[in-house]
Amino acid sequence: MKRVLSIAAGVGLISLAFATAGETRLPADDSRASEEMAAAAGNFLAALSPDQQRRVAYLMKDEERRNFHFFPIPRRGVPFKELNAAQLALAHALLNTGLSRHGYGKAVTIMSLGQILRELEPQSPNPYRDSDQYYVTLFGKPDPKGTWGWRIEGFHLSLNFTIVDGKAVTVAPSFLGAHPAVVKDGARKGLETLPVEEELGRRLARSLDDEQRKVAIHALPKFEETVGGLTTGNARKLERGTPRGLPASRMTAGQKELLLSLVKEYVQRHRPDLAEGDLEKIKAAGTEKIHFSWAGSPEPGQPHHYLVQGPAFLIELDNTQDGANHVHCVWRDFENDFGDDLLRRHYAERHGK
Repeated sequence: MKRVLSIAAGVGLISLAFATAGETRLPADDSRASEEMAAAAGNFLAALSPDQQRRVAYLMKDEERRNFHFFPIPRRGVPFKELNAAQLALAHALLNTGLSRHGYGKAVTIMSLGQILRELEPQSPNPYRDSDQYYVTLFGKPDPKGTWGWRIEGFHLSLNFTIVDGKAVTVAPSFLGAHPAVVKDGARKGLETLPVEEELGRRLARSLDDEQRKVAIHALPKFEETVGGLTTGNARKLERGTPRGLPASRMTAGQKELLLSLVKEYVQRHRPDLAEGDLEKIKAAGTEKIHFSWAGSPEPGQPHHYLVQGPAFLIELDNTQDGANHVHCVWRDFENDFGDDLLRRHYAERHGK
């Protein structure tokens, strides 16, 4: 039996009360999320040494805020590796304010895979793939009624939060990856971190008839022309362009249900009130306009790639590396990656720019 989303040891210290599945619907604005994030960020910042405070803090306007990446490379901010037990608990408390219980489980399981990679590849260890090489970075001053941002990022994890006037919160780009996608050997054999993202896409691809396949199925992208297999890569700004693939308007009721379930799997990584807001935005833009494109084999263990694009968002997944056992998947918001549209309106209204 597969073990899915095994939580890293010691995480039980962190309260998951911020985001539970049965939580009461919140007001239309994101004030509660802003308050909880500001409180958690303030607690974390206060626990740091002066040197750590200096390295964790950037101006809101700093270009570092849009420096989005998911490779095992050096980053700016303060890494988990440098934190003592109390500081680490507070870093996880901050992470918890942005994610659902479901999403938090995925995030910490991704972090835990660093230890497996060290065991699988002891001859060529990369320290930036280690389970403690995840960096916390703050942008601007945490304020429940203010405009600021924060990021937790490392190998195969990039979560970017923007808060505007304490009333609007965005989580984009939001990237998760897993290597190995399925643990094949050892004590954690069978662990699969992102199974639903893959299986729902695979089921939808398999359900297509011959006419639908002519529109939805494409050749695998050339890996050398991508960033880690993603055609959208780590671009700081995405242009909508013409959606690729089969629109939901040409799908059966069952296929539409699969497509929306796939979209929800990505959106509901984030805390429930934020997820509800994104789902309302997607519905308002028209679910019939969501397109699905598949490349590669729909058989498990074979290289594959898909794109899901609606008027307001884009989802991309790639699993073509390391024998189709290395998955990357990302959620992008055309208007509000890094809170761009919200910030544009904020500066126009408040500063006349």
